[in-house]
Amino acid sequence: MIAETVCSAVAVAGLGIAAVTAYRKRFLAAARTAAYALVPLGLVMTGAVQWIVDTAFSPTAWAGFGVLGVAWGLFMTTRAVERRRGMSRKDRRAAKAQAKAAGAAEREAVAPGASSPASGRPSLKPSKQSAKPASRPSSAPGSEDFSDIEAILKKHGI
Repeated sequence: MIAETVCSAVAVAGLGIAAVTAYRKRFLAAARTAAYALVPLGLVMTGAVQWIVDTAFSPTAWAGFGVLGVAWGLFMTTRAVERRRGMSRKDRRAAKAQAKAAGAAEREAVAPGASSPASGRPSLKPSKQSAKPASRPSSAPGSEDFSDIEAILKKHGI
């Protein structure tokens, strides 16, 4: 009963403020204030206020909110553990085997006679290898270049 009286008083006060605002020629603000003032009156008329009051002072309702909170906490905890774990054991084992196979393929892809990567500085001394002719002929012109590119791409996982 008290909640309905308070809501009705708030609605009447809000409508009074809206009337004063409209008197000052601020019609948009007055309409907005009237809309806010009518909400508590509508809640009283629909019976929602009585339902809220009955729920707020009911120990059973508060116990239900507690149970819902525990359920929500369990959902969030299990979700966090799933994210932290990432993959399952089976998925981790498969990824490890795949990485091992990729590493073996990378070692096989590098040409045995390939030089080390360039350091970024030009060499002033002529290379001893450039003076000697190639000891083994390649089957196709430029095939060594493609194998180097392939090895680099495999190294970066492309």
